[in-house]
Amino acid sequence: MNYDEKALQLRRDIIEMLHAAGSGHPGGSLSCVEILMSLYYNVANVDPKDPKKADRDRIVMSKGHACPALYAILADKGYFPKEDLRTLRKIDSHLQGHPDMKKTPGVDLNTGSLGQGVSVAAGMALAAKHLKADYKVYAVIGDGESQEGLVWEAAMSAAHYKLDNFTVMLDHNGLQIDGSNDEVMGLGNIVDKFKAFGFECFKVDGHDINAIVEALNTPVSGKPKFICCETVKGKGVSFMENNPNWHGTPVGDKDYEAAMAELGVN
Repeated sequence: MNYDEKALQLRRDIIEMLHAAGSGHPGGSLSCVEILMSLYYNVANVDPKDPKKADRDRIVMSKGHACPALYAILADKGYFPKEDLRTLRKIDSHLQGHPDMKKTPGVDLNTGSLGQGVSVAAGMALAAKHLKADYKVYAVIGDGESQEGLVWEAAMSAAHYKLDNFTVMLDHNGLQIDGSNDEVMGLGNIVDKFKAFGFECFKVDGHDINAIVEALNTPVSGKPKFICCETVKGKGVSFMENNPNWHGTPVGDKDYEAAMAELGVN
């Protein structure tokens, strides 16, 4: 697979569906594309033909507002027809503004209220330990989400129960809805914080799939894993990159045309 071409395709799909919806979250969806690609195309044990198989790995999109990136990959993998992407946020569509496990094949958990996804994901990993099951649990979280107390309660629990089948991946783009993390509520050295909580920690370029996969595949014993993925909010569209105004701004016609041109559509 040519990762660059696939990432371009997925970003085009994200812009397409957000334009069709007239609402949604471009910035954080574009920043986490390679994080999700690393899981779905390289590491995670998942099967589009059997989305609920008992031994599948669980992938939790805790930063649920970035679900267009997840939907683009699920459609590309064959969980549902790609044509469905244009129904994003429409009445009766199975693709709502936050993931819904009862409506969308391939979604393992309803998420949206920040901090809840990673907390339930830790519970899933603990359940696997109790069941002596082999599946792993991956949770993708965001910067603003990391200001939530639930995230740190989950971290404390995961370390206490030695959940080495649990990986937390941070889409660390440095921005949130109201501006930069440092302006709103500084995270400090997030890697050192997770390390202090008892995680085995890694820091990678969040747009380098090989680096992410290497961190994902590095074995750990007796500790949960934290991967800080350094990313660019709005990655791939110059006027959206590093711009907090594109956290949840609708993609209008002119912006759509400009974005698609940058993503290789003439």
